[in-house]
Amino acid sequence: MARRPPLGAFLLLLAAAQSSATLVNDEVRRTVDLSTHLAKITADITLSNFARYDVQSFILTVDPELFPHLAYVGASVQGDEEDDGHLKVQETKINGLTGDFFKVTLPSKLVVGGKVKVKVEMTFSHVLRPFPSDITQAERQLVVFQGNHYFYSPYPTRTQTTRVRLASKTVESYTKLGNPSKTDEIIEYGPYADVPKFSEDTMRIHFENNAPFLTISSITRTIEVSHWGNIAVEETIDVRHTGAVLKGPFSRYDYQRQADSGISSVKSFKTILPASAQDVYYRDEIGNISTSHLQILDDSVEVEIRPRFPLFGGWKTHYIIGYNLPSYEYLYTLGDQYALKMRLVDHVYDDQVIDSMTVKIILPEGAKNIQMDTPYQINRMPDELHYTYLDTFGRPVLVATKNNLVEQHIQDVVVHYNFNKILMLQEPLLVVAAFYILFFTVIIYVRMDFAITKDPVAEVRMKVASITEQVLTLVNKRLGLYRHMDDVVNRYKQSRDTGALNGGRKTLEADHRALTNEISSLQARLKAEGSDLADKVGELQKLDGQMKELVCRASQEAERLVAGKVKKEAYVENDRAVSSKRQELVGRIDSLLDAL
Repeated sequence: MARRPPLGAFLLLLAAAQSSATLVNDEVRRTVDLSTHLAKITADITLSNFARYDVQSFILTVDPELFPHLAYVGASVQGDEEDDGHLKVQETKINGLTGDFFKVTLPSKLVVGGKVKVKVEMTFSHVLRPFPSDITQAERQLVVFQGNHYFYSPYPTRTQTTRVRLASKTVESYTKLGNPSKTDEIIEYGPYADVPKFSEDTMRIHFENNAPFLTISSITRTIEVSHWGNIAVEETIDVRHTGAVLKGPFSRYDYQRQADSGISSVKSFKTILPASAQDVYYRDEIGNISTSHLQILDDSVEVEIRPRFPLFGGWKTHYIIGYNLPSYEYLYTLGDQYALKMRLVDHVYDDQVIDSMTVKIILPEGAKNIQMDTPYQINRMPDELHYTYLDTFGRPVLVATKNNLVEQHIQDVVVHYNFNKILMLQEPLLVVAAFYILFFTVIIYVRMDFAITKDPVAEVRMKVASITEQVLTLVNKRLGLYRHMDDVVNRYKQSRDTGALNGGRKTLEADHRALTNEISSLQARLKAEGSDLADKVGELQKLDGQMKELVCRASQEAERLVAGKVKKEAYVENDRAVSSKRQELVGRIDSLLDAL
């Protein structure tokens, strides 16, 4: 039932308003958009100043029944073609009146008798109530919206129209104040003339709405800033379907076979990330969800989020999405002063609703004088400390919460802080110190004997191992002498330089004698330690004697070939036989070396 005073009383109120410094809504064109699960109400208002002086602001108010669901309110001044700019809106109180009011500050004073066109936008969440509240998989979803036929205002309104945009043509019922007209998805109310202030009349529309009724019940957004060039973002999200609850069983067969089966369910939705996002991941408790798709666009990165199962009314899901961003696009610096400018919340899906959001901004260790500038009011929680690799006293964490957010809240937050750049050397120095301590500890551990009593067997074993290592080195050097002598012989056959050949023989004899003597002394030490490896060293010495004899024989045959005392064919055949014996000896020597 409309609660309006008679026309005579209204004229008296209007005259009193004009004589007592107030504003009047000359014309209000209101649009109520119910095509999604949100109620978006836009009002184009022409304000007239009947006061005796200029005014700088005006008052907005919200229907008492809708105010608990108010998620966003904004206002802008309209020019001839488009909006000239957003206006400052802040909650206020009016003396002598109860209710919820907002003060809107105009860009310039509205002179006496002047007019201004203002556009007011309001978004309400959870005002569309499923009716019936439970449906089967084959049924369509019906919802009820209950609002006000009139523009609820603290000022009188001369003329007003209301256009309601629905989600479908199917309308079960709607109130018919003033004989409204309906065309497809549009219901036109009005015009209503001479509406007193704070007028109320219940508007009730029962219609079909199969739009995705998705609600983010909670989201935790973590932003970790690194001065080494990266910003890591991770969001932990709980999503539920707040539409009509699914009644009865769910049939996967019918869902895939029939296009209209579960028409109000949600199969997937698209999340929009910044254009520079990289290393994107999407997972839940089970692991990576491979049904997702990622598309890189010119100005954004689009991720198709497809849960493991379709979401029906009352169903919910939980997932984690994360990505990395280059810090040079979001982190600004001037000396030791830094400013981080990032979105407070991302675009999770179209017409999103967030019941509860928690944002955690992790700054580098050593950040001081931290200040946060937010585009709207949020609840700051006590700061925390976060510890990760190579941290000593912890990284400061800014924690903020806010409830009931919509797409209009996708705005930038700016965090100012000071950071001494010398602290960037902390982590590299810690790594260097850690490796230094590790290597130093290993050196001390290897070189020191921590045994309480001496172990003679272990000492003997260590001595034998050291002697054996020296033997292996000397044997390899001796084999190198033979290879060098082969090179001398090959050069002699080409140059016929007898002096070079004799010099090579003398060098071989001298070096070979010295190495053999050293090996013999080491063999004696092995015998003194009682090691059976001394016998193997003795076998090496015998085989080496045969090897030296074959090397000397090869040099003599080469000398005879150059002197013409032997034919080339005979020399080649003899050299092949000598090489074969040498290869056999080398194999036996290698076997003994492996045994050592």
